[in-house]
Amino acid sequence: MAPTADARLERWRRFRTNRDRALAARHGWLTLTSFQWLEESPAPVDLAPGLWSTDGTTAFLTAAAKDGLTLVETGETVDGTVSAALADEESLMWVQFGGPDGDQVVVELAMRAGRYAVRTRDSASPVLAGFDGVPTYPYNPDWEVEARFEPYPGRVDVPISTANPLVDGVHRSVGEVVFRLPGSPHEFRLQAEEEKLGALTVTFHDETNGAAPPGQTEDWRKLSTPRPRPDSTVVLDFNRAINYPSAFTPYGTCPMPVKNNSLDIRVEAGEKTPYPA
Repeated sequence: MAPTADARLERWRRFRTNRDRALAARHGWLTLTSFQWLEESPAPVDLAPGLWSTDGTTAFLTAAAKDGLTLVETGETVDGTVSAALADEESLMWVQFGGPDGDQVVVELAMRAGRYAVRTRDSASPVLAGFDGVPTYPYNPDWEVEARFEPYPGRVDVPISTANPLVDGVHRSVGEVVFRLPGSPHEFRLQAEEEKLGALTVTFHDETNGAAPPGQTEDWRKLSTPRPRPDSTVVLDFNRAINYPSAFTPYGTCPMPVKNNSLDIRVEAGEKTPYPA
């Protein structure tokens, strides 16, 4: 039996509560304070002690015990040189320092576009301190639509841009979701990526992006769906469209939509821009 309107609304409210709670994590996306590329020669970086470098395949950090750096995973003090190696698109919460417990700031090591970078995550960030939830459109059941998933014979890797102009990305398209939306006379097709357990993610533009008056939506958003049913149908609930981390911080490397993932309609559902002008 299909859930009642009240039950669907309550599920959406729980989704919003969990979403805002996840964003407010102590070293989550609201705490980013820098993004810095590592160079070949050991050198300081902003907002963290130590000397940082890479030979292209491995990242290195040299610090003394007095610098107060410890490994996030083990709590071991960094006194000398430590190293880590990542594959492209991987990240590692590597070391921490500061504050009464020595873990106010976490330094994330990241491999992006074949280069090593570090991002500092400060739990005392004013962005986190001032966060009281992401503004959204009111829940509207009309934006919950059924679609069909048409898989490709094999994955298609499509070059894309990202929120960082120095980082190129790849959209690993596994097929298209095909659907109609309220107020539009034609069918839409959006390329999707596959996530864990067969779930799908769709990254899209729409006519509310950057719209006036202020307080509409970011330049792109994303929507996740459960694994397609045996008959290849999926539910697209645009009430659950969310912002990428780059909506909250200039230090994100979030993927933009592929060229054709644009909707010529105002999707007045889901998250709005978190910082309206």
